[in-house]
Amino acid sequence: MRVYPTVFRLVFSRMDAEQAHHLGFSMIRLAHRLGVGVVLRAMTRPAPELRCTALGRTFPSPFGLAAGFDKDGHGVQALAMMGFGHIEVGTITGQAQPGNNRPRLFRLVQDRALINRMGFNNDGATAVAPRLRAARAGLERRYVPARPVIGVNIGKTKVVNLADAASDYIASARQLAAVADYLVVNVSSPNTPGLRSLQSPEALRPLLEAVRTAAQEAAGRTVPLLVKIAPDMSDEDIDGIVGLALSLRLEGIICTNTTITREGLSADPQIVASYGVGGLSGAPLKERSLQVLRRVRQSSNGALTIISVGGVETGEDVKERLEAGATLVQGYTAFLYKGPFWAARINRYLARNYRPSK
Repeated sequence: MRVYPTVFRLVFSRMDAEQAHHLGFSMIRLAHRLGVGVVLRAMTRPAPELRCTALGRTFPSPFGLAAGFDKDGHGVQALAMMGFGHIEVGTITGQAQPGNNRPRLFRLVQDRALINRMGFNNDGATAVAPRLRAARAGLERRYVPARPVIGVNIGKTKVVNLADAASDYIASARQLAAVADYLVVNVSSPNTPGLRSLQSPEALRPLLEAVRTAAQEAAGRTVPLLVKIAPDMSDEDIDGIVGLALSLRLEGIICTNTTITREGLSADPQIVASYGVGGLSGAPLKERSLQVLRRVRQSSNGALTIISVGGVETGEDVKERLEAGATLVQGYTAFLYKGPFWAARINRYLARNYRPSK
């Protein structure tokens, strides 16, 4: 019998969603600090047969944690002990910023979904970089032969004009590239005004070229570079991004970010409307995210690393994404609903039911 659903119903669901997130994350980090990690790692470590190679790294499992949960790199090692094969930190901006006004995170429990308009609240690249350096060293000591991989997701500082966006992304890349196993350029969040306009190939090409150059110069090595796209793009626009990624020889695409639509919800429309603008994540995004994955796979003909995220809740969901062409799969929203051993349960399912094609 699982205890977490009762804890969620009696404790977390009665709290402000953002406050509950911070409390839950603090408890995971506290467990790590108290030395519980040794026991948890033994319980949650993915089976050896789940190891996979992508982006020049060996991942302990194809299932990882999406950006948004650990925005500042405070809990990478604590999250790793929960069984995630990789942790994507961020979104991190060139300058520290508080994000949008609260409340800015809302649960739709009956839909197993969230609406957020966080607005890239984070401590800034300069502050986060040393935390990730320490986390990486800790993972290398504790996980042999395959440590959980650290991805770093970067975005635009709100006060920076769109015309100057490249310089802001470059500043983040220079600070973070050396401590990242891979970098993600986030131009698809709906919560920074105008950001999605950077998804056009004309705007995106010089941005990605500049970030790649800055990252390689700062790290002294090739840092795999991916771009994260929105689920609200047309198929033609998706094909355009794939074509750009191929022409620039990017390592991959993450599909998808949150959606601005409110389709397929069972929650009271008036309640949904009262929460206002923001990105919708969780179960309602599942079908569209899967559609985008298949489109990217078809358009790229398997030439890109594809990380699929959006509506992933179960081991069956992860298996479906992998069989549809994803290289790796991420989740986030279901972590809040399923509890701390969610990743471990998914890994156990995959070990029993999924065999990667050779």
